[in-house]
Amino acid sequence: MTPTLVREHLAHAGSAPPRVNPRKRARDWSEIQERMLLPLHETVHERLEVGPGTRLLGLGCGSGLALLLAAAKGAAVTGVDSRPEHLALARERLDPDGPLDARLVHADSPADAAGPGTSPYTLVTAYETVGALDDSDGPGDTLAAALPLAARGAAVVLAGWGPPERCATSTVLRVAAKLAEPRRGWRPARRDDLEEVALRAGLKPDGSGRVACPFGYADTDSAVRGLVSTGLFDAAIAATDRKQVAKELTESLHPYRRPDGTVWMPNVFRYLIARVP
Repeated sequence: MTPTLVREHLAHAGSAPPRVNPRKRARDWSEIQERMLLPLHETVHERLEVGPGTRLLGLGCGSGLALLLAAAKGAAVTGVDSRPEHLALARERLDPDGPLDARLVHADSPADAAGPGTSPYTLVTAYETVGALDDSDGPGDTLAAALPLAARGAAVVLAGWGPPERCATSTVLRVAAKLAEPRRGWRPARRDDLEEVALRAGLKPDGSGRVACPFGYADTDSAVRGLVSTGLFDAAIAATDRKQVAKELTESLHPYRRPDGTVWMPNVFRYLIARVP
């Protein structure tokens, strides 16, 4: 089992704007926000029976939590991400000298992730939230570049927000849209976002599901840091500044504060399984 981290230099929706410290944001993502998607990863891995026979390519792998979960089940995993700060944290999790015997590789595109003589991938995941940004349709070029590496019939998993009425965080994310104007920022999920991306990539939809992914934080400050680490507030930060975004975020989180100071927001995420023809 050889987990691989591949640095990708394609444009990335989560690249930090000038007013955000990319190292701090990567740490906030890793320590606060990434675990909120744990139910999504676990559900997908269970449904697709991820295990020793799986060769997984994770696009936008972030700080590697989903890779670690798959590798612990015996899968051979490769992670692709354009953000060196996130990859550095993934490298800490998938330590080459640790029990997973990780091999870390840098490459310019997903096409270099396979390596000479390696077998095609049986599973490709794109857990970045498709459709969350008004100027982005999701994995886009990254997905197109990765599909030639996948075996025929391989599963490709796309993920996105569920219906806005089922996602408490949608109310908070509207702050991003308001502050970003006239720039394009966050937008609510549309019913067919995932299917549209899959069909544009030439994939065949083969099932979908919904997973409860509540966002829970120790306090309001942690909530603000975690939400900003998603990149969904980048346009708002660029249009105003981080202090203004933090102030308005804090106010919007007030309805979700519990008497003990914790913050709790129920959400539903949707995933789509598609197949490589």
